[in-house]
Amino acid sequence: MTNDGKAIACACVAVLSWSTVATAFKMALRYLTHFEMLWVASLTSLVIFAVLLTAQRKWRLLGNLTGKQWLYYAGLGLLNPVAYYLVLFKAYDLLPAQVAQPINYAWPIVLLILLALFAGQPIPKKKYIGMFVSLAGVALISIGTGFNGEMSVSTEGFLLAALSAVLWATYWMLNNRNKVQTDGSVVLFLTFLFGSVYLSVGALFCGLNLSSLTGVLSGMYVGGFEMGIPFIFFGLAMRKTSNPALINQLCYLSPFMSLFFISVVLGEQIVFTTYIGLVMIVLGIVFNQYFVKSPNQAKIVQ
Repeated sequence: MTNDGKAIACACVAVLSWSTVATAFKMALRYLTHFEMLWVASLTSLVIFAVLLTAQRKWRLLGNLTGKQWLYYAGLGLLNPVAYYLVLFKAYDLLPAQVAQPINYAWPIVLLILLALFAGQPIPKKKYIGMFVSLAGVALISIGTGFNGEMSVSTEGFLLAALSAVLWATYWMLNNRNKVQTDGSVVLFLTFLFGSVYLSVGALFCGLNLSSLTGVLSGMYVGGFEMGIPFIFFGLAMRKTSNPALINQLCYLSPFMSLFFISVVLGEQIVFTTYIGLVMIVLGIVFNQYFVKSPNQAKIVQ
């Protein structure tokens, strides 16, 4: 198999993994609280990243970090996995999966705004078109889903899902600033190391009830196939490919495949407006990323 073929195979593993996690979130939340699920998932991811550092023989790189870098990643770990996933999982606890997932997926639109506000990267006028289309898609999903008599949309859940997009865009922006300075595997390990420490301290006060084996296994699945394995395979795909744009574009399949699993496994009736709204969100992101020239704008990788 050529390197490009291996890259596509790795990307497909990542996309398939991400496609299943919205369903996994809802299944795990049947047995665990959102805090318990995150505690299990974070520790699972930490083990995966520790194995990755061992396989890559990169433990020595930790000794090269300065005290300032350790503090930086300690702060980053508080943002992700702690704040981001606590908010995201609570949103899934309150919303149908078909609503929470597309709203969270709109984070690249939020990123454009944050980069303009805090990184001095102005938004080209044409990108407002893509932003409007994506945000209209979010509105359509929330309003249209509410028209279904069998499905209710929690205002709190909607706001939490929107906040999760803000938190992920913030994490992406902060992490991307130091991507060149620190190895990517080390960054993943450190953020989840600190995140797991914070969550474990929190567990001393909140308490944990992990009596459900199904719940624990579901949480481990979330840690493996949302936070761990897909990021590793996506990174491999980007390193092996000669066409990074193609690999990035494959990720746009994930939210649509996710609706299939939500429908088949969870039994949610996917309403028509969810499909239309998701198409609008993706079209807006694609338009801004590929059809509007902005040489000073940071490239968004899904």
